[in-house]
Amino acid sequence: MKMTGERLWLRLEPWLPLLLAGLVLTGWELASRVGLLSPLFFPPPTKILKTLFQMIANGKLLPHLSATLSRLMIGFLIGALSGLVLGLGMGWSPRLRTVVDPIIAALHPIPKIAIFPLIMIIFGIGEASKVVAIAIAAFFPMLINCMAGVHQLNPVYFEVTENYGASAWKTFSRVIFPGSLPSIFTGIRLAINMAMVIAIAVELLAAKEGLGVIIWFSWQTLRIEELYASLIVIGLLGFGINLALQSVSRRLAPWHIDQLERQE
Repeated sequence: MKMTGERLWLRLEPWLPLLLAGLVLTGWELASRVGLLSPLFFPPPTKILKTLFQMIANGKLLPHLSATLSRLMIGFLIGALSGLVLGLGMGWSPRLRTVVDPIIAALHPIPKIAIFPLIMIIFGIGEASKVVAIAIAAFFPMLINCMAGVHQLNPVYFEVTENYGASAWKTFSRVIFPGSLPSIFTGIRLAINMAMVIAIAVELLAAKEGLGVIIWFSWQTLRIEELYASLIVIGLLGFGINLALQSVSRRLAPWHIDQLERQE
């Protein structure tokens, strides 16, 4: 009986999130239709979905989505690559870590959106300031995870490379980078999620195009269905990006996935 219950649970487990989401949406739909929830602020999900399809069909969504994606990708690449290089360097070099770590510890807790006015003063009110804000948001999670990835490597690996007289490049390419890949992918996921948060935030404050602009103007004009539709797009975008990163991580660092599955 116990084995039968476990098998049933294993079969149902992948479907439980969809079942839960379906129950929540059904309850929301019924509550909005009968007036338990205000249709103005909580329109039925079917109406939100219809609005989303209309925004896609009439071409309203695409320019804003393209603007957000371009800012996100450019800012993420700048910030993540900088964090990757400096993070691996700090994890490898105690001297570099001693010099830079106090600066990182002081700057990291500052809310990135709080310094956006200063960024606009330095870089202007155009696209450059928005990209810089997104890059800063991606930089810190990437740096911290990359540095932690090097720290968790077994010191025996470095002793072996030293005994065999391996060059700095071989030590980096054969030990540090592949050994840190799980932490690097964790850093990428955190960095791109934080970059997306800041991308939407700066669009709410100072942009003419972007998903954040749709959200702000939808609220100002009480087009709440468009607000919810934009949130759905953001959620699907984040889900798709994280799913792709998990797939890449399984291919490039399969040993880490195997370890996690054994632990579970």
